[in-house]
Amino acid sequence: MNCPVCPRRCSLSDNQAGFCGVRRNVQGKVVQTTAGRTTGFAADPIEKKPLFHFYPGSSVLSFGSIGCNFACRFCQNASTARSCDTSLLTEPVAPQKIAELAKQHHCIGVAFTYNEPVISAEYVQDVAAACRENGLKTIAVSNGYISDAVRPAFFSAMDAANIDLKSFSEDFYQNYCQAALEPVKETLRYLAKSPVWLEVTTLLIPTLNDSGEEIAEMSHWIADELGLEIPLHFSAYHPTLQHAPPPTPPSALFEARNIAMSAGLRFVYTGNIRDTAGEATLCPQCGQTVIARNRYSIEEYRIDEDGCCSFCGQTISGCFPFPMPPVGGNT
Repeated sequence: MNCPVCPRRCSLSDNQAGFCGVRRNVQGKVVQTTAGRTTGFAADPIEKKPLFHFYPGSSVLSFGSIGCNFACRFCQNASTARSCDTSLLTEPVAPQKIAELAKQHHCIGVAFTYNEPVISAEYVQDVAAACRENGLKTIAVSNGYISDAVRPAFFSAMDAANIDLKSFSEDFYQNYCQAALEPVKETLRYLAKSPVWLEVTTLLIPTLNDSGEEIAEMSHWIADELGLEIPLHFSAYHPTLQHAPPPTPPSALFEARNIAMSAGLRFVYTGNIRDTAGEATLCPQCGQTVIARNRYSIEEYRIDEDGCCSFCGQTISGCFPFPMPPVGGNT
């Protein structure tokens, strides 16, 4: 029996688990053994996902579980993403209860994050349905490694997604993630044409995926295939394992941002460092700062009720709240 959820299509004999560690053949049916069980909840600034053009200044209820369909050698969440330790998990939580928790904590919605939500597709979609019944938004923070068969139903349950584009090298995906790049590109193409708000993140790892040539190739592909308006985030890598590459120097993020903007991308950001310029949203027409940020805090907000620049009237791509969120919120 083959698991249908991701491009691996793991062939599972009776009671065998797949690569992710949590999907298993139980009496001839592939089931998610961790359904409803999480590693916990947190009310996070939406900028932490990171999403900069989807209800900035708001909070979302984040939760995840264990397991992943990647095996990234430098995973920043390895304690849960590559764990099969069910002692880390809560007792099962009903989808309606998660929606209620989000409302109790004054969140606009729920973010499926911490580990790969695709491997929990059935439960994630049930939670998403409960959220929508309660007027809440749904967000997937994902590696984008999902099968053609499952992709439409999974993402039709989402209002926004941040896809982690690990690299623009097939060799990197094979050698450092035990996966493949092309299915991720297919997911990105799919989302760019869908109603789901899309942002992309690349974790820059020194000497592995930070060359100017690779960043330029990736940026031009995003511009040509996804569009100039797609926000792109370059995040700094911080070692969590021994014998790992050094942390990403800020200069590498500044250079990556410059390369991407030179390729025509209009909204390029830096993350995991202090960089006022790299956190700001600029109007692509007049160049004025329409959102000024200090990490997860909104310090200026110059977007009107029509989602346009308050200075020149240019439409800013995204989903923006009005009235503006409290200045200095989400610290």
